[in-house]
Amino acid sequence: MRDGSGLWGGSGANGVDGRPRSRGAGGPGTDELERVDAAAGQPAAEVVVTGIGVAAPNGLGAGAWWRALLAGTNGIRPISRFDASGYPVRIAGEIAGFVDEDHIPSRLLPSTDRVTRLGLVAAKEALEDSGADPAALPRYGVGVITASATGGTEFGQRGLEALWGKGAKYVSAYQSFAWFHAANTAQISIRHALRGPATAVVSEQAGGIDAIARARREIRKGASLMVTGGVDSALCPWGWAAHLADGRMTTAADPDRAYLPFADAAGGHVVGEGGALLVLEDAAAAAARGATGYGVVAGCAATFDGGPDLPRLREAAELALADARLAPHDVDVVFADAAGERAADRAEAAALAALFGPYGVPVTAPKSMTGRLGAGGSSLDVAAALLALREGVVPPTTGTVRAAADYGLDLVTGAPRRLPGLRTALVLARGRGGFNSAAVVRAVGA
Repeated sequence: MRDGSGLWGGSGANGVDGRPRSRGAGGPGTDELERVDAAAGQPAAEVVVTGIGVAAPNGLGAGAWWRALLAGTNGIRPISRFDASGYPVRIAGEIAGFVDEDHIPSRLLPSTDRVTRLGLVAAKEALEDSGADPAALPRYGVGVITASATGGTEFGQRGLEALWGKGAKYVSAYQSFAWFHAANTAQISIRHALRGPATAVVSEQAGGIDAIARARREIRKGASLMVTGGVDSALCPWGWAAHLADGRMTTAADPDRAYLPFADAAGGHVVGEGGALLVLEDAAAAAARGATGYGVVAGCAATFDGGPDLPRLREAAELALADARLAPHDVDVVFADAAGERAADRAEAAALAALFGPYGVPVTAPKSMTGRLGAGGSSLDVAAALLALREGVVPPTTGTVRAAADYGLDLVTGAPRRLPGLRTALVLARGRGGFNSAAVVRAVGA
């Protein structure tokens, strides 16, 4: 869970009541924006992402998913994991063709939910991609922080079915933990013998960024390497009932016209499964072993809405920029939360216009090709931002032909957009209930 602070990397800009704390007379140089390690008296470590692992509806593996984004490949399709014919919503961002037995040791299948299996696959890819050898690092210096909004929903459903259909003795003993939101963290830690800092974050769509922010803090406190991000999956009748009760899903049946972020015709979002896990390291340590990384996690922040009339997404973005010691004019692209619902999209567009001016910065929402992935969505957006920095190209928002005129957004639609000199990206996320998170990533050496 969050600790109430606005800036994850230091003492925090917000108190537990969400109101900004007053800064000392010396200004930003005297508080958390200085980012000084009090024990060492040195600037806090620069944290880089050296590995990316992805499980997404339009691509299993970071390479396949990135190519799908640039090609505009839609991963939203009719649900096949359960019979959805009796539900008002029958499409989702489902990872088709993922056969659990092909990726997970048979001994783990009875004790894991699908979400944990996706997390294990993403973690393995991220660690291999990083080139790091956790076994060669300090015994308690490698940790895991993951986020999940739903936990092991399908495992929980099977337990309830067994309880009410057959009796308590048929409920798996693994029911005691396999459904829990921290199961991903635990299973990744066990499988890779990662004995360092470990926890789980629950803040819905904002969770992926929140987990990354916490992992960044652990690196600055001395951890050698952290596996972090978010993965979610709740494509089962029990999970679907919860999503439907929220009332924010679109009932449109056409996968290509269902989820339309920032469009006039936006009528709700599509739910998906998957996410991204990243490997974070101290930049100097990574460079010492020859790893340059995809980019720097330069700034992170979190706020909480003060009610429907007091949204604080803009404040989260401002705090993240301040943490990164950057100004709005330094941002080259924004990866938006993109709720796909008119009022929420309008609120986000207003926050962006207040920060950058109308049409002031390119904005994109590649989650239009995957649906909203719970905690996995924001970490997947961070991965997309990092790859965009590396390739100098911004993936498009599909489905939406153009942004609604009253939003004042320079929305990237139709095709990828080349941006020469792309160096800095802002990633935004909002979780149901008032969570807001923002992350600033920049190119290494920028």
